[in-house]
Amino acid sequence: MRKYAIILFLVTVFFPATALSQAPSATQVIEKAWDYMRGKTSVSVIRMKVHREDWERNSTIKAWTEGRENSIFKIIAPAKDKDNGTLKLGTEMWTYNPKINRIVKIPPSMMSQSWMGSDFSNNDLSKADSILNDYTHKIASTKKENGHTIYTVVATPKPDAPVIWGQQTLTIRDDGILLAQVFHDEDLKVAKEMKTDKITELGGRPFPTRWTMRSSDAESEGDYTLLEYDSLSFDVPLKKSLFTLNALKKPLR
Repeated sequence: MRKYAIILFLVTVFFPATALSQAPSATQVIEKAWDYMRGKTSVSVIRMKVHREDWERNSTIKAWTEGRENSIFKIIAPAKDKDNGTLKLGTEMWTYNPKINRIVKIPPSMMSQSWMGSDFSNNDLSKADSILNDYTHKIASTKKENGHTIYTVVATPKPDAPVIWGQQTLTIRDDGILLAQVFHDEDLKVAKEMKTDKITELGGRPFPTRWTMRSSDAESEGDYTLLEYDSLSFDVPLKKSLFTLNALKKPLR
C-alpha cells in the first residue's frame, strides 16, 4: 500500500491534473469551432467577391445567426441585388427574390448547390451543423504551431446520411479557429477547398477575416470566391421575429 501511495504522490507532483486531462475528441474540436464562429448569436457584414477569369462580381451581405441552427442572410449591395435573402431554420432553408416577390423553399438535395453563383454552397454559407449530425469524426493528426495545437480532423458520412461529400477534412486551431476545410467527392478526390487567413481581433476575439473557397473543377486556376468581414459582433440580443419568413421578405432599412 505504501508503494502505491508513493507512486500516487509522485504522479500528483510531477503530472498535475491539467496534464492528466484528456485531449478533446474530434467531435468536440469541431463543436468548439462551430460555436466559436457563431457564438450564441452573431451579426456581421461581409463583402463577397466572386472572381472568374473573364468577370468578377462583388456583393455585400449582412448576416445574423442564432446558435448552430438558425441564420438569415441579406444582400445589402449592389442596389440591383438588394434584399435578396436566405433563411435557415434547423434543417430547412428558404430564399427570397424581391424582384418577383417570391419565397422558395430549398430541398435538402439542393443545400450543396451554389449560393448566388459563388463557390460557397447554401450549406457552406450558413455553416450548417450537418457536419456534426451527419458525419463521424476522427483526429488524423496534431501539430504545434505558433503556440497552438493544430488539429486535422477527418469527417466521414454516416451510413445513409443525406450528404454529397465522401469525406471532409478540417484544420482547426485549439482555440476554435477554423483554418481550412477540404471537401472530397465520393472517390475521395478533392472537390473544393476553403482556407481562412488574416486572423485579427474581431467581435472581441481573434477571428479570420478572409475566407477563400476554390473549386477543383473550376475552368481557371484563378477562379475563387472570397469573403471578407467588415464587422462582426457576438452574443447580441436578437428578436425571435428576425428568423421568420416575414423577416426574410421585409426590406432592410
